Amino acid sequence: MARLRWMTAGESHGPSLTAIVEGIPAGLPLLSEDINHDLARRQRGYGRGGRMKIETDRAELTGGVRGGETLGGPIALRINNSDHANWQGRMGPDPFPAPPEALTRPRPGHADLAGGLKYDRKDLRDILERASARETASRVAVGAVCRKLLSLLGIDIFAHVVSIGPITATLPDLPLPDLRARARASDLACVDPAAEAAMRTAIHEASHAGDTLGGVFEVIATGLPPGLGSHVQWDRKLDGRLAQALMSIHAIKGVELGLGFTAATLRGSQVHDPITYDPAHHFDRPTNRAGGLEGGITNGMPLLCRAAMKPIATLKKALPSVDVHTKEPFDAAHERSDICAVSAASVVGEAMVAITLADALLEKFGGDSLGELRRNLETYRAQLAAY
Repeated sequence: MARLRWMTAGESHGPSLTAIVEGIPAGLPLLSEDINHDLARRQRGYGRGGRMKIETDRAELTGGVRGGETLGGPIALRINNSDHANWQGRMGPDPFPAPPEALTRPRPGHADLAGGLKYDRKDLRDILERASARETASRVAVGAVCRKLLSLLGIDIFAHVVSIGPITATLPDLPLPDLRARARASDLACVDPAAEAAMRTAIHEASHAGDTLGGVFEVIATGLPPGLGSHVQWDRKLDGRLAQALMSIHAIKGVELGLGFTAATLRGSQVHDPITYDPAHHFDRPTNRAGGLEGGITNGMPLLCRAAMKPIATLKKALPSVDVHTKEPFDAAHERSDICAVSAASVVGEAMVAITLADALLEKFGGDSLGELRRNLETYRAQLAAY
């Protein structure tokens, strides 16, 4: 059974970030430019911090690709950290000339204290460097590889920001390609210009107050065949796999599919999607309240996933904390950070959905080469047409 495997490594201010992805079929056209576009999108957005002015993320393909095509083996990717030059003597694998000053004051809302207790590290920089959202650059790189594979099979993925703080966008009644174009043209990935202006004001006000804002984004995938995922075991249900993937993103505290939590407030007749049949288009649904999934399986409708992001935990208006060495109360240490990163998180959300869908697609159709995968998918589509 073909499955996708991937892993990332590296620290926020270390020399570089590394990712390895295995299971991509041979023959997929792949260039660094296919990845760099998404890496640049992750760095944009009103409310991002000073780190984005230092880094210009670029992926280097160091294995698994030859002459612009994948070979079928593991693909290795590296993203250099430009800011590492400012951390000489404090970060890196070699022994330090002198012990760097230890970070001993954990920041509320971060992994600092929980990670320090778990790994018995008294310098909390040993925790926060890996726990940093900088790691998501690696995920976006892996997701871009998967996005390239999915796109050649007719599957597209995009995200848009639903809300930031108390400001909620109104979703216009437009075809999905138009929504995608609007989201990509917006600095905050918002399809509602009036809401975007209000969001920018809210972010500006939070910044001046030394505070931060969270929000909600939605990821939409189109072109999916019915039949990805399975109902037969808990860990094969695609909705569970998508929820875990999105929840693993830094600061994400809630995930919805379809109507999500709203469905719990409605009657069944207001929630479930009727099924129709048209000989020209086969089975269809006039609504998509399920969000493209039934029984843990894609049903052919667009996939709709939403994720709720808490406000960034690093505050200029520092919260109380306790020094792990002296046990004395202090205001939490402040690391350079964002005011709002919901639009950036939406790019990471796209990546995680792309990775999960590529895994499910390879699970069902297999194929050591892109050509074999395409033939398997075409055979399945013919089976569906004859059902």
